[in-house]
Amino acid sequence: MNIKSSSISSFLLLLYSFISFPFSCYFFLSENSILIDWTFLEISTCFMGLTILLDSMSLSFSNIICLISACVMMFSSSYMSADPFLKRFTWLIMLFVLSMNLLVFIPSLPALLLGWDGLGIVSFALVIYYQNNKSLGAGMITLLANRVGDVMILLSIGLLSSIGHWNISLLWDPYLTSLLVLSVTIAGMTKSAQIPFSSWLPAAMAAPTPVSALVHSSTLVTAGVYLLIRFYPFLSTSMFFKQSILFIAVLTLLMAGVGANFENDLKKVIALSTLSQLGVMMMSLGINMPKLALYHLYTHALFKALLFLCAGAIIHGSNNNQDIRAMGMISTQLPLTTTCLNIANLSLCGAPFLSGFYSKDLILEMFLFFPTSYIMILMIFLATAMTAAYSLRLSFCSLWSPFKASPLHVKHETDFYVSIPIYVLATAAIMSGQFLQTTFLPFKASTVILSDWQKSTIILVILAGIFISLIIWDASFTEVSMSKPKFFAATMWFLTFLSTQPIIKFSSLLGSKLVKTLDHGWMEILGGQGIWSLVKSFNKFNQKIQTKSFSNIIFLLLVSVLGMSLLLSLS
Repeated sequence: MNIKSSSISSFLLLLYSFISFPFSCYFFLSENSILIDWTFLEISTCFMGLTILLDSMSLSFSNIICLISACVMMFSSSYMSADPFLKRFTWLIMLFVLSMNLLVFIPSLPALLLGWDGLGIVSFALVIYYQNNKSLGAGMITLLANRVGDVMILLSIGLLSSIGHWNISLLWDPYLTSLLVLSVTIAGMTKSAQIPFSSWLPAAMAAPTPVSALVHSSTLVTAGVYLLIRFYPFLSTSMFFKQSILFIAVLTLLMAGVGANFENDLKKVIALSTLSQLGVMMMSLGINMPKLALYHLYTHALFKALLFLCAGAIIHGSNNNQDIRAMGMISTQLPLTTTCLNIANLSLCGAPFLSGFYSKDLILEMFLFFPTSYIMILMIFLATAMTAAYSLRLSFCSLWSPFKASPLHVKHETDFYVSIPIYVLATAAIMSGQFLQTTFLPFKASTVILSDWQKSTIILVILAGIFISLIIWDASFTEVSMSKPKFFAATMWFLTFLSTQPIIKFSSLLGSKLVKTLDHGWMEILGGQGIWSLVKSFNKFNQKIQTKSFSNIIFLLLVSVLGMSLLLSLS
């Protein structure tokens, strides 16, 4: 029996997750942390070392990363079974997971670049995996947007040189604090696709679905949030950090929620939902709740991976079709997948007693308790209603709408490699919220007292979102023409165009004019072509002269020979 490389990697990742789980529990309950500083090169007064931080945050996050990666790799054994380069795909995924683990465990900024840049390079290789023009365009915008964050990390390394070390956990008030806070914040915003760096997130859906499940749950997009949580004790000392990150997060949350209601690609709807939940995590940082942001990061990773795997099973069973307008009656053909998809959707909306309820509703309640303006409250609850709206629209259009696919195509749920990861993640999506809150994350904050109407506001907003979904869902399929407001919402408030065309328009036009005027114009006359034509004409002229001279010399030679012969004969 030929065992696939993806199955072997899945077993190894699952084994690591099980082994590291008791250590995570120990560090959580004991509240200990271990800082390992390994100096592997020392010359005179210069030394190079690697710092590794073992604490409850790093171990638990690594545990969840490897658990989700194991489920994704098992799912890939079936989803990518027809791929002739499955081994290469497996190596890329394992490099991706390794880069994320390096980012999690290393608190030193120069060494952290191993994981930070590793994520960027491997994500580019995975986005362009199918090797076509669309994948290359998506990979380029992903790579270039993340390069901004890489430059900001390099700038932070340079700024931290003034205090003599780069350890995140041992920072104090260095020189140029405001610039350091700004650079780290922009780095986190680029990786987590906050406004105005949001357009690369839906574009990254050009990657295979298992990659999307991994990227949008626990790896690439969460790296920015994780960096800001690690830096938070230092970042929170800045005056502008909390207000600015709160405003940007609420804008991102609202933009993603509105845009997802007008998106028809199944994977892009889920990608925009990831963007909205990243906004929720950033908002939690803005209201001085970093532990709560980490808590929502864990629960979101589990139910979002489940959502992507269910979407992958539906796409795989629908002849690789991703348009929700061409799907229908999937609930009768894939009942177990539909059940797990609805569990993930309800958890995303914050339905009671699922994992999303324990983290997301707690963040919204803390937001009500946090002193802020009514406009911010209105925006965040409008975005919460949009979350319920697009989740219900997704289920309506793909699961329960009339049958629109080919009647000869039959879907099935008999694949072991697809079913087991979905069931594992569904169990985690149901139980992880209560388990993490009661066992690992006891919030020892001051008592939060909310009135009855404040407590019921969140449920009322979710119900309002359901009614909005019914209206938008009906209108989005009866309206044929693309109106300007709908186009504005579907293009992420024109961010897709503003991030690509305007940036390259000037250089493209300048380049084309330079090519026409120089390469195809004056440089042709004064450059190689002109010199070649000049030499060619000179050679022709020289050849004519030489040909005529040769003929004249022959004629003179013959005349002289005849003359000499006549003189000799006469004498």
